[in-house]
Amino acid sequence: MRYKISGKQIDIGEALQIHVQSELGEVVGKYAERPTDANVVFSRSAHEYVCEATVHLSTGLTAQAKAHATEIYAAFDSCNEKMEKQLRRYKRRLKDHHRERSEPVELLGASSYILASEDKEAVSEPETLQPIIVAEMEAKIPSLSVGEAVMQMELAGAPVLVFKNESKDSLNVVYRRDDGNIGWIDP
Repeated sequence: MRYKISGKQIDIGEALQIHVQSELGEVVGKYAERPTDANVVFSRSAHEYVCEATVHLSTGLTAQAKAHATEIYAAFDSCNEKMEKQLRRYKRRLKDHHRERSEPVELLGASSYILASEDKEAVSEPETLQPIIVAEMEAKIPSLSVGEAVMQMELAGAPVLVFKNESKDSLNVVYRRDDGNIGWIDP
């Protein structure tokens, strides 16, 4: 597994890098077969350290965890526990989907835009109804089953996931509802 361990405006020592590689490698190796790479980023938020970890699995799925603590090692350990909990929860499903899927998840390219929010202070009507585009990026849309899409959304901690439904060959959306259930839009 490839590791990318970095810090945002803080220095990451060799001892912390070795600790991250051994501990994260043990957790991921225990619950997921053939992980491809891991990205761990440390940063500061006021008096706390923040650790964000992202692990890409060979099936194309991604697991993410984030934690805060006053000590940098404690922040990583908490993040590692969250990652272990997620992977343990989905271990059976990850292995079942891995057996069925001989190829990694196919990703489709799509454009993603960031639109400027409306100025709340302006009371006059806008000149045009076209929104102002602040940034344009490329997004990857995975080709998944509905079960895999729900699992990917929960592993990533995302509120919504757009995916190409493998069985119908159309774009679908799964999202977390306010009542705690999962919604599925199949046009």
